[in-house]
Amino acid sequence: MKCTNWSEPVALIREEHAMPSFDVVSEVDAHELNNAVDQVNREVSNRFDFKGSDARVEHKESLLTIFADDEFKVGQVRDILDIKLVKRGIDIACLQAGEVKERGAGKAQQEITVRSGIDTTLAKTLVKKIKGAKMKVQTAIQGEQLRVSGKKRDDLQAAIALLKEEDVGLPLQYVNFRD
Repeated sequence: MKCTNWSEPVALIREEHAMPSFDVVSEVDAHELNNAVDQVNREVSNRFDFKGSDARVEHKESLLTIFADDEFKVGQVRDILDIKLVKRGIDIACLQAGEVKERGAGKAQQEITVRSGIDTTLAKTLVKKIKGAKMKVQTAIQGEQLRVSGKKRDDLQAAIALLKEEDVGLPLQYVNFRD
């Protein structure tokens, strides 16, 4: 094989050794989260049962704080929040709610952490699960995501099916599928 362009053989080598792969991640669309919080605040301000109250949801980075007059109203705002998040395609399994606390003057608040990223312990658990299934794939922990690669597309699809069956308490997405 005679090459006139020196980069051609390198490209051929890369294509031969590149294995199909995908990444397992747990992400929350920040824009959709913002929109859902805005919708909740708009609905709460317009509802008759919240007239005269300072019920609202504040969003700072990965923390949502629900403020309301009492524990019951915190629960009502939380229900509205869950509905708006689901309508916007955000899995509410990513939410980790704290306890409802008194904040003085008979008012209540609840902090909710929006979890994203796969922590190291969960990643190790997923790797063990895949290896325990004797699948012909390799897994690698890369920061807050997991890279799964294999020689055949069917093996990767079987790995996705296995991970979908697993209840990890966190919504997982399968992205960057490369052939």
